[in-house]
Amino acid sequence: WAHGRRKLFKLAEVARAPLAAEAVRRIDLIFDAERVINGLSAERRLAVRQQDIAPMVAELETWMREQHARLSRHNDLAKAINYMLTRWAAFTAFLKDGRICLTNNAAERALRGIALGRKSWLFAGSDRGGERAAAMYSLIVTAKLNDVDPRAWLADVLARIAGHPASRLHELLPWNWKTTQAQQAAAA
Repeated sequence: WAHGRRKLFKLAEVARAPLAAEAVRRIDLIFDAERVINGLSAERRLAVRQQDIAPMVAELETWMREQHARLSRHNDLAKAINYMLTRWAAFTAFLKDGRICLTNNAAERALRGIALGRKSWLFAGSDRGGERAAAMYSLIVTAKLNDVDPRAWLADVLARIAGHPASRLHELLPWNWKTTQAQQAAAA
C-alpha cells in the first residue's frame, strides 16, 4: 500500500492531479482505519478489517477501475492506478489474514542495513572474513529480533564465554539471555 500510495502521492503533489489527490485521500482513510487497530490481536484486526476496512477497499477498487477506464494507458495516473490494480490480490491479502501488515515498510527498513552494507562487505578481506561478518550480522539481527540490545548482549557474552561451560552455551543465546537478565534484575 505504501508503494502504491507513493506513486499516486507524487502525482498529487508534483503534477497537482486532482484524481491522484482523490486516490491518496481514499488510501489515507484505509491507513487511518488501520492505525486504530495496530497492536490488537490478529483475530480482532481481521474482524475489524472485514467489517470496516473491506468496504473502503472495495469502493477504492471500483473507483480506480472507473478512473482507469477513462484515462489513456500512457497517462502517468493510469500507470499508477494500473500498478495497484494488476497487483490487487496482493494489495488485499491483509483483508483475509489479520497477521499481515498493510505495508511492508518494516521489512524494508530491516533490509536497508543489508543493502547499505553490501559494498562494505566486499572488503571483508577473505572468504573467511566474509563468513565471520555474516555470522556476526546474524547474531546481531537475532538479538534485535528478540528485543535484546545487541551491544549489551555481545559485551556480556564476550566477557563471560571463556569461563562458561560448553554444556550451557544455550544460556547465552539472545532469547535465553534476555530471560536470565530479567531474572537477575528481579532477584537484585
